Amino acid sequence: MRDAELIAALARLVEDRPSRGFWKCCAQLRKARSDWNPKRIHRVYKTMKLNLRRAARRRLPKRERVALYVPQLPDTVWSIDFMSDALACGRRFRTFNVVDDFNREALHIEVDTSITSARLVRIFEQIKRDHGLPQVLRSDNGPEFLGEAFTQWAKASGVAIQYIQPGKPNQNAYIERFNRTFREEVLDQHLFARLEDVREAAYWYNEQRPHASLGDLTPVEYRQQAASGSTFQVSA
Repeated sequence: MRDAELIAALARLVEDRPSRGFWKCCAQLRKARSDWNPKRIHRVYKTMKLNLRRAARRRLPKRERVALYVPQLPDTVWSIDFMSDALACGRRFRTFNVVDDFNREALHIEVDTSITSARLVRIFEQIKRDHGLPQVLRSDNGPEFLGEAFTQWAKASGVAIQYIQPGKPNQNAYIERFNRTFREEVLDQHLFARLEDVREAAYWYNEQRPHASLGDLTPVEYRQQAASGSTFQVSA
């Protein structure tokens, strides 16, 4: 876990300028953190496979089916996924959604035209500062979730990644349901002119919209009620 900050910093540098080599990355990092010596930076750089410009295609490892369950505490399992849509001008954008399976709370909805594996590291570092991290992240086998920057960050941060079986979106049913209602109630209901408009709508959706499965409470209200010890069984 001690390399998590260095992994995040390297991921940011490579995302901003993918062609930047090791020594340029090293010099940039040591300007900010003189205690990161070149040997340590090089070890993490190689661990993230940033020294390999083009990785060969590889077969996905076998994924085991894991039954869905409702966690009894927040921050046990978070589900993550991407969605795509377009602004009124036709410009495509993506949303990266992070949902706590405990109360269906969207802990983060990132909206942008491009979201890479390295960008995911930055997003989760922000979530960690504001909220903490889960024990497990559940995702599909998209390239962003398989990227070295993201997988090495998760390992260094002590977060397990639970990949569903390819072609089995029902194994990530909680976030699939979230995606469906988010599209029906937000993305399909409005013609957005700006990315900022999408971000504002996403904030309203999670902070102010009650969920039937949570007894008509918002996810934030349900989390607060659970913390006080007066909660009930969430419907799947």
